Amino acid sequence: MDRILFGDNQFFGVNHASDEKSRAQAIKFKDDTSIIRTLGYAQEAGINTFMCTTHDRISGICDYIRANPDKYQGFKIYPCMPYAHKYANAVTELGIVGTLKEYVPGNFFGSIFKGGVAFVSKDYLSMMELLIDAEMKMFKGISTPVIFLQNVVTDLLLGLGMKEVLKSFYDYVAKKYNAEAGFITMNLPKLLSVLNSVGIENPIVCASINSAGFRMSGGKELYEQTLKQGKARVVAMQVLSGGAVSAKEAIEYVCNLPNIESILFGASSRGNINETASLIRQFDRKTELSESK
Repeated sequence: MDRILFGDNQFFGVNHASDEKSRAQAIKFKDDTSIIRTLGYAQEAGINTFMCTTHDRISGICDYIRANPDKYQGFKIYPCMPYAHKYANAVTELGIVGTLKEYVPGNFFGSIFKGGVAFVSKDYLSMMELLIDAEMKMFKGISTPVIFLQNVVTDLLLGLGMKEVLKSFYDYVAKKYNAEAGFITMNLPKLLSVLNSVGIENPIVCASINSAGFRMSGGKELYEQTLKQGKARVVAMQVLSGGAVSAKEAIEYVCNLPNIESILFGASSRGNINETASLIRQFDRKTELSESK
């Protein structure tokens, strides 16, 4: 994986520091052109991996990428699924039956009503595979070497003890898409233990890691101990602690931690993108120099 990954929260009005900023970002990125322009800023800063949800608007961005292959040579997308709000909104607008018709492809929908609830309970893993396929359609023809399961599902399965579903996601992504599965979580220590118990070694896991302990279940110290064990390729997200600490302090902390494979951040301006990318590279160089002595 690349060291620096660019995220999509800012494109869809997600800001952990301020509701006012969320509204401003939603207005700023109301059309695809503004998103494409900002992705261009990230490319100019040497960032070639876009980690994004399967929000409906990403489909238009994928269309643009496919239409401009020369501009996006070497560019990768890490899809994160499912986009829970999409399904919640669909249930509100279409009802449960309408949502199933909309998102579950093929004859599977008819089979549900032939077999009833028992069928769904028996074959929910097959249903999961079909939903993955439905989410991945928009990325056809685009490099997607890592496919992430969103924390809303990862942590639900973790809490319910349904570790076989996590393993099934891991296996299916490898088999069908020749990609590695990634898992987003708010409980890094527990997830690593569970993944290891089902034979998933050195997994790709994205988790909140920051100097303020923001959204780090079990606390910062436990995460630091877990990272020292080196049992995963960790992607650090929410490194700015929702705006609680300065960018310099936040990046220095994360860059000095062991076994952080990648750092994920989102930004809405060229200046902020350049500043964050520059800080990561600056502190990475300092860490490399100190380790070489």
